[in-house]
Amino acid sequence: MRFCYLLLLLFCNAVFASAGQFIQPDNLYPKVKLITSHGDIVVELDRSRAPISVNNFLSYVKNKRYDNTLFHRLEPEFVLQGGGYDANYQAVEELKPIFNESGNGLKNQLYTIAMARLTDPHSATSQFYFNLQDNPHLDPGRTWGYAVFGYISEGSEVIEKIRTVQTDTSAELGWPNVPLEKVLLKMAIILPEQ
Repeated sequence: MRFCYLLLLLFCNAVFASAGQFIQPDNLYPKVKLITSHGDIVVELDRSRAPISVNNFLSYVKNKRYDNTLFHRLEPEFVLQGGGYDANYQAVEELKPIFNESGNGLKNQLYTIAMARLTDPHSATSQFYFNLQDNPHLDPGRTWGYAVFGYISEGSEVIEKIRTVQTDTSAELGWPNVPLEKVLLKMAIILPEQ
């Protein structure tokens, strides 16, 4: 039964949530520039190992759903998370959840980008995070891990600048580790093939 569920989930992802599959379809390593309030970051995505996650991410970029969003979680010795909320903490319009590709061989290492999710291993939608250190406990083992789908190819110094932003529990939201100074993702742009 679980196997049938996974096959159905894969099929639905392929049919309904993969507009990203048509973006540079022959490019196994597309690049996206993230223009933030603290500088520019370029991520190189790995479609060869994480095609579902990459195509999902590209779909959000193409549809401009990451533009003017927040990095709403910062744990300086852990992760920087974004992609879920606009500057007013309103939720981003989400696509269908995707299949978890955490067993693809990519590890949660410093400066990699990975899909955030809920307890359900196949619940990732729009939110992603950057690893701010090596986080092997996020890799799969006896249970599902968190799917890495690329790495920062330019702009690691921007991540280091963001890492210094002070955080606290948000009084209005009740969330911990929220940057006191808003860290904005102003725009995400798919870069031309090289």
